[in-house]
Amino acid sequence: MRDTAQTPAPVDSAAADLPAPPLYRTKSIAEVLTSSAAALGVPGFSNQLQLPSTHRVCVVLADGLGRSLLKQKASHTPFLRSVIAAGQRSVPQWIDSAFPSTTAASLASLGTGLAAGQHGMVGYDVLDPGQDKVVNLLGNWDPQVDPALWQPNATVFERVAAELDVVTVSLPQFGNSPMTQAALRGSRFIGGTSLHARTAAAAEAMSGGGRSLMYFYVNELDKAGHRYGCQSDRWEHQLEELDSTVKRLSATLPAGTTILLTGDHGMLDVPASQRIDYAADASLVAGVRHTAGEPRMVHLYLEPDATEAHRDSLVDAWRRRFGERIWVFTRDQAVAAGLFGDVLPEVAPRIGDIMIAARDTLALYDTRRARPASLDVVGQHGSLTRAEREVPLLCFPAAGRQGKRG
Repeated sequence: MRDTAQTPAPVDSAAADLPAPPLYRTKSIAEVLTSSAAALGVPGFSNQLQLPSTHRVCVVLADGLGRSLLKQKASHTPFLRSVIAAGQRSVPQWIDSAFPSTTAASLASLGTGLAAGQHGMVGYDVLDPGQDKVVNLLGNWDPQVDPALWQPNATVFERVAAELDVVTVSLPQFGNSPMTQAALRGSRFIGGTSLHARTAAAAEAMSGGGRSLMYFYVNELDKAGHRYGCQSDRWEHQLEELDSTVKRLSATLPAGTTILLTGDHGMLDVPASQRIDYAADASLVAGVRHTAGEPRMVHLYLEPDATEAHRDSLVDAWRRRFGERIWVFTRDQAVAAGLFGDVLPEVAPRIGDIMIAARDTLALYDTRRARPASLDVVGQHGSLTRAEREVPLLCFPAAGRQGKRG
């Protein structure tokens, strides 16, 4: 096992260059389900997002839907434009994703109501200190990592299940996935391969008339963005499909159901010329035992005997190479800045000793471990820019099927 115990170094002035942390506890993705529970009258939850009191809530999570992209592509979303124009009183129209601005961290924050420093899902892939090995926290979960031990906090679904019907509508393959077990366990799962199948399933699941909390997952936008870019025709087509899907939900869910549309992160396109193999520069990986994270939010884990002087020289090497194109900071600086929220002692070693976050259209790869296909990814996320971290929060009542008031 790698020994990660060390005396924290003083936070230097470089930390002041970091953007403000996500608005945990007030206006982040971690407040979506907890505020929904409070709006549904479940005791023990705070309605930080000031949602209206309601009998049913359907949270639509559109993977990869950033606030800036939704605004930029408004001509493709006539229904959502009408929702925005109608206003939503005191409910904020945008919130922060978790940090890093990536699916594993944000869905875990959604599911638990906690920041990554407490739920432990601190990146796309990160170090498992017990195995001294980098493990994936999304689609290629390590068989030696128990999801319920890695993320032991009770989910919002588990906490409210005795009070109301809790339903997840998503793709069938996510029904019992490790990510679901870690971050979103505790609901009744209904699978649907297409968006039409999922909307029909959602309407049927909510037709009973009782209090209900539903999580409705849409991944098609994110897939199109990664493959073709968020400025592509394919991405715009999927945004139009999302608009139609939310419109169908409004028409088919019981009238008055509170619908919340949000995202887990935004996205920006990185040209091929800016997808850089940092491992080709020996000065950027000197004394680095493991690399992890993702191309816009890299974690570097140093050898156990690394000194503060070595750490500082590595930080300097990254700054010399990339200058103002990156934020480079240490674990201590990230914790002091509140990027991960309050960090538990058992979670801290999963965070890189040094982290590099992209500030402009840059993606950083360690090709010694990255799959070749990953360098073909166009739309990317994970960093601290507004395009990646700010996501919409649209709140409106379902119109309901005519004559079916539920």
